[in-house]
Amino acid sequence: MRIAVASRDGETVSGHIGKCPKWIIFEVTESQSEDADLDITKVENITLPKELIFHHYKDDRPHPLKDCAAVIGKSSGESFKKKMQKRGIDAVMTAEETPAEAAADYARNTVKPPKPRPIGELICKIHDALSRDG
Repeated sequence: MRIAVASRDGETVSGHIGKCPKWIIFEVTESQSEDADLDITKVENITLPKELIFHHYKDDRPHPLKDCAAVIGKSSGESFKKKMQKRGIDAVMTAEETPAEAAADYARNTVKPPKPRPIGELICKIHDALSRDG
């Protein structure tokens, strides 16, 4: 299973993932070791050009994250989550700071829920309502 984690700096999980250009891709497999249940391996870093950033993406060509089971970040709007659901991708928000841990948490079904952000959610809802993409 492939998991994409939004990370603008390559070290921490980013918010506003519909607008995030930088992603870390992890591959999750069952561990062959007796010490661990899963192996979480960083596969690659991807920097999306503007037209492939989800906020701008129009579904008119293949997307580099299309084979991921999930995209993970700190925050997103509801329209982003709905767009991902239509693509068969789970959009997951987390409080975890470390990309590898966020991927591991998802794979183990132990995601740390993000902190409530009522003002941020309101802004996203207003933006979605006014956006032609919303």
